[in-house]
Amino acid sequence: MDLKPATECSGAARPETPPVSTRGLLLKEAEVLLRTRGYAAFSYADLSARVGIRKASIHHHFRTKEELGVALIDAYLVEFEVALAEILKDEPQALPRLRRYAAFFTGSLQDGMMPLCGALSAEAFALPASMQQRVRHFFELHLDWLEGVLRDGVTERALRADLDVRRAAAMVLSVLEGASLVAWALKDDAAMEPAFEQAVSSLKA
Repeated sequence: MDLKPATECSGAARPETPPVSTRGLLLKEAEVLLRTRGYAAFSYADLSARVGIRKASIHHHFRTKEELGVALIDAYLVEFEVALAEILKDEPQALPRLRRYAAFFTGSLQDGMMPLCGALSAEAFALPASMQQRVRHFFELHLDWLEGVLRDGVTERALRADLDVRRAAAMVLSVLEGASLVAWALKDDAAMEPAFEQAVSSLKA
């Protein structure tokens, strides 16, 4: 998913961007490779070519590819939790919260990448155990957040009173993940919004 803000104030003065450390650059480029090729399909040689340092230097930061993958997911989870908290702070109602959440998925596709959770889950059983545990936690984080938002939506009477919020959370996540896969394969991110809106419509009061 793309965790960047949807818009920026182009007229405002921007502070200088601090230089990215070599470790940070490696994580950034590894994420791009994982979300475009998959974890199994990229190597340290690919990463070396993208970053412009020797493979031995990469091993200095991440002794193994598994260590790199774990660090990548952990860093992403920190950003993701911050982004989810910002939605709750900025949007008081459930439906706008859900649409902001869905924008994470469409934003990824506009950058030509799979959402990270989808890219990881596609080869979950081939991942090292330490990464599998984090992927599971990643999805639980999605579901717990969605469940809370949906429960609030029921309370505010925007969503059906008889809603099973856990099942509905799984449905929303499944629709977005599935639509992401289809849209990414077709190179057509416009396919995502109708699927999401149809899912949300089925939840409304």
